[in-house]
Amino acid sequence: MNKQQIKGVANQVTGEIKQKVGRLTGDSSTTASGHAREIKGRVQQGIGNAREDVRQERELKRDIERERLDRR
Repeated sequence: MNKQQIKGVANQVTGEIKQKVGRLTGDSSTTASGHAREIKGRVQQGIGNAREDVRQERELKRDIERERLDRR
C-alpha cells in the first residue's frame, strides 16, 4: 500500500463522516463538502492503485529478468 492509497482512504472516510454530520445538522454546505472530499479520496485511491499496479509489474519483470540471467 502506498501513500496515495492511504490518503485516498482517509479522505473517503473523512468525506463520509462530513456528509453524515451535514445531514444530521441540516447543513447542506457540510454535506456537499463531505461529498467532494469523498470523491477526492476515491480518485486518490484510484491513482494509488494504478501506481501500485505499475510498481508490482516492474518488480515482476525485474524478477523474471534476474531469473533469466541466473540461468546462464
